[in-house]
Amino acid sequence: MPGISRLSLADLHAEIKEIVELNIPGILVFGLPNRKDPMGSEAYLEMGIVQRAVGLIRKLAPELVIATDVCLCQYTDHGHCGVLRGGSVDNDATLRLLSEVAVSHAKAGADIVCPSGMMDGQVGAIRNALDTKLFQDTAIMSYSAKYASSFYGPFREAAESAPFWGCGDRLGYQMNLANRREAMREIDLDLREGADIVMVKPALSYLDVIRDARLQFRAPIAAYNVSGEYAMIKAAAANNWINERAVVLEVLTSIKRAGADIIISYFAKDVVRWLHETNT
Repeated sequence: MPGISRLSLADLHAEIKEIVELNIPGILVFGLPNRKDPMGSEAYLEMGIVQRAVGLIRKLAPELVIATDVCLCQYTDHGHCGVLRGGSVDNDATLRLLSEVAVSHAKAGADIVCPSGMMDGQVGAIRNALDTKLFQDTAIMSYSAKYASSFYGPFREAAESAPFWGCGDRLGYQMNLANRREAMREIDLDLREGADIVMVKPALSYLDVIRDARLQFRAPIAAYNVSGEYAMIKAAAANNWINERAVVLEVLTSIKRAGADIIISYFAKDVVRWLHETNT
């Protein structure tokens, strides 16, 4: 992924300074642990990498909105989003761990926690855990309509989070790409469980789903312009097959036009610079 790097805590100072100077209002934080195990235990450590990063970012930029990814796939040695039992994910056991992750992120200073594992009941379990620990003001942005997409490849390679051979795939809990109506049911369930923001992921191949959600629900809708969508444009631009700036702005405009209120994108810093150049 050209232009995208994994950052250490020492790298955060320069990165956050640049983000603040560009007036980007918020970030979504992912973490990579030192050690992976079957339970993804470093995901919910009080001094885990995300927890430490959030605490540092909060000191560096108190005004920045900090959202955190709440999942286990980057922390498990098998690459799945939950606890494996007999070759499949144990949904209820996973909910308990995801709740611990969310509370630890809120305690560190996160404004928004973003459950991305597509476990049944994850929003309700996390909302209850946050409220019990007196983090009622911590918002939940749920990956409500997350499809089992091929467009996640570059991120999974960078995060070393693809399911290992012999452990199956994520079709048991992520959505079938051919299913459109199920997305509306998933979004409705998440909102009923207490989600403040719902997300469609990926964005570009699922503009119809974003539009359906916009027409059916009044809640804020986020769309994730994912790593594969980013990498394809970067590769084509590097070969002079397309005008990168024009294509990126067209893609992001289409996501906004479909109805997204929030767009999460690896192009964010580039877009801000381009818009600044246009305005000046």
